Amino acid sequence: MYQSDITQFINQLKEQKPSLEEEQRRGRALLWDKQPIDLDERTEQQKARVKQTSYVYYQNF
Repeated sequence: MYQSDITQFINQLKEQKPSLEEEQRRGRALLWDKQPIDLDERTEQQKARVKQTSYVYYQNF
């Protein structure tokens, strides 16, 4: 059965480093998988925001 060079490389890499897939899953969970949003907490955070002025670089104190 034919295998491309890339497939052979990936299979060889997995043989050399069996923990590779688990490390990838942990990295994905760290960077991409998000916790569900708590809508009540989000509403309170939006209410607590201070409105930004129209020209943020000049503040008339």
